[in-house]
Amino acid sequence: MSQEASNVVRICVLKLGCIGSAPLLEYLLDERADRTDIEVRVVTTGAKMYDEKYGLELAEMGLKEDCDLYLVVSPNATTPGPTKARETLRDKGKRVIVISDAPTSKIVKDLEAKGFGYIVVLADSMIGARREFLDPIEMALFNSDIIRVLAVTGVYRLLQIEINRVIDQIKKGAADIQLPKIIVDKETAAKYSEFRNPYARVKAMAAYEIARHVADLTMEGCFKVKEAERYVPIVAAAHEMMRYAALLADEAREVEKYGDTVVRTPHSTKGEVLFKEKLAEKPVKKE
Repeated sequence: MSQEASNVVRICVLKLGCIGSAPLLEYLLDERADRTDIEVRVVTTGAKMYDEKYGLELAEMGLKEDCDLYLVVSPNATTPGPTKARETLRDKGKRVIVISDAPTSKIVKDLEAKGFGYIVVLADSMIGARREFLDPIEMALFNSDIIRVLAVTGVYRLLQIEINRVIDQIKKGAADIQLPKIIVDKETAAKYSEFRNPYARVKAMAAYEIARHVADLTMEGCFKVKEAERYVPIVAAAHEMMRYAALLADEAREVEKYGDTVVRTPHSTKGEVLFKEKLAEKPVKKE
């Protein structure tokens, strides 16, 4: 694989199924659609993800784009579909970062041994996928709640910063690209949230923890409990937890607004991550 410096870094986002980190991932890298240093392509299998055939088809679509960096985002990257996708890309010599949820933490040593980067978001919890409960509207509401939690608690900024760190290495032609190897717990997320008020920070940490434990209920309701009269209330309770996690995250951001200490990290047109804290300030490059 060439290690030459690149003025424009090509990135391919491969989406198998959906987690909260997936819907806005490519937009976290170019929120104003004016970066000149990257080109992004997105390929997806839609909702289906588990079978190897989906992973192979997706990888083949991604390989046609011939990109410098591949982001493979999915629920439970231990399953055959995501596994086939990332390993097909690796076998072709591509750089791959796996972005997934808590079950993927079981295979991080294997991912490291095979040269993959990874960002495992523990709070990116499974949805309550029972037919008696989950319709398209409930699905959309759950995802809107988890997006707010991940955005406020620091996860989305972590994705922004860590992926940009790899992009910068590629732009400079680094001989040994360092891919992220991160399991995102509440304290890791809090470092990237950059809250100034301690109460805002702890509210965000609480929201993250509530969201993380949503998976305990959805896993129980979807895979362990067989009686509908039991599993429907369980998955419904999980969605109520995510709703309140989102409300708590919203409270945390409001606290920061009152103190005029909301940190913003927009991109410049050249891809630099800028910084500002006061609403009236102009963003500048952080030293």
